[in-house]
Amino acid sequence: MNAEPQNRLNSAKEFEFTTRDFDRVRELIYQRAGIALAESKQEMVYSRLARRLRATGIVSFATYLDSLERQLDSNEWEAFVNALTTNLTSFFREAHHFPILAEHVKGRRELSVWCSAASTGEEPYSIAITLCEAYGTLNPPAQIVATDIDTNVLTIGANGVYPLDRVDKMSPERLKKYFLRGTGAQAGMVRLRPELRKMITFKQLNLLADSWPLSGPFDVIFCRNVMIYFDKPTQSKILAKFVPLMKPDALLFAGHSENFLYVSDALKLRGKTVYELGKPITHHGHVASGASARRAVQ
Repeated sequence: MNAEPQNRLNSAKEFEFTTRDFDRVRELIYQRAGIALAESKQEMVYSRLARRLRATGIVSFATYLDSLERQLDSNEWEAFVNALTTNLTSFFREAHHFPILAEHVKGRRELSVWCSAASTGEEPYSIAITLCEAYGTLNPPAQIVATDIDTNVLTIGANGVYPLDRVDKMSPERLKKYFLRGTGAQAGMVRLRPELRKMITFKQLNLLADSWPLSGPFDVIFCRNVMIYFDKPTQSKILAKFVPLMKPDALLFAGHSENFLYVSDALKLRGKTVYELGKPITHHGHVASGASARRAVQ
């Protein structure tokens, strides 16, 4: 008896997709982006990567993955990662963090913020609005770096244009002050005011990369709802690289279901999913002697 049909995940699908194909996808996305795909994600993987097979004209998953592995610097790697990352976000998501941010920045003459899982931009723009309100001006002394591994969502964020239903829970006062309403062909859309867009620099960054194109240290780092997609060793590695990028009194904001205390002894809990350095650091941004340091895919 031929065992191969038993290994096919669904024989009625357009493309053959075996358990071996799925295992290869899981290994490749883990190596490339640190994402630990659950076994329950088979249908999601098939539906998203089937689009890449159609776009490239490749007729089987095995051939597509073979081609991907041969083209180490190909644009297809970018498309592969983009296809498998999920970007669930909204303006002022987990709203309890933003009053804490506003209080933290009081009295600071300069402010540097890194939003490390920016997705389509709602989170960094929520940060920008909070800083405008904290400083009482559309031009606060702040710079925000917004990064993500997915280049498609970064383009959306940099444009700062959203359908009206993305801001329907925002107060009329905020809408009027920080957004411009589209007219004509852009009716039904809003765009962030240019002052807010200028505050934010969007750039591609893979948290698994050996080096990050950033110049810290930062007063605030947002790393919310991305670490849950990584296994514990990957989480520990990333947190260890956050520490030297934090100022001595910096805050690190995590997602509601994330707990960093089990993967790093360099941090301590300040409040609900808000962390600060647990040990003093030197003026050079390194932990003092002896201290050790996208998306869930749905």
